[in-house]
Amino acid sequence: MKLSTAGLLDGSAIGLSGLCLIHCLALPVAAAFAPLVGLWGEAEWVHLAFVILAAPLSVGALLLAQPRRLRPISLAASGLALLVSGLVFHDAETLLTVAGGLTLASAHLMNWKSRAARHSHAHST
Repeated sequence: MKLSTAGLLDGSAIGLSGLCLIHCLALPVAAAFAPLVGLWGEAEWVHLAFVILAAPLSVGALLLAQPRRLRPISLAASGLALLVSGLVFHDAETLLTVAGGLTLASAHLMNWKSRAARHSHAHST
């Protein structure tokens, strides 16, 4: 099966969301064992870097999808908003980032499944 650009972007976005979740959930455990890792992981630029990578990747994947579907686009917009909120509201950063990452990954999974279903339907007729 040939992987489309939009499919590659969706897959990359899902992978990036996974890295984001690992960063948010595993880093506190790693920080307990290695204080230097904890300092690096809590650096504000790390979260900002994830958002800077996630936004164009997500927008590209969802806008390249044909036809464009409102549900994954609105879900992805909510996920990105949660990620940005994590940058602003430091007290709830982990909660907002995890929720945003899961929401964003869900949007891309929905987009990917929709594209696969259309592709399968097109080849079965």
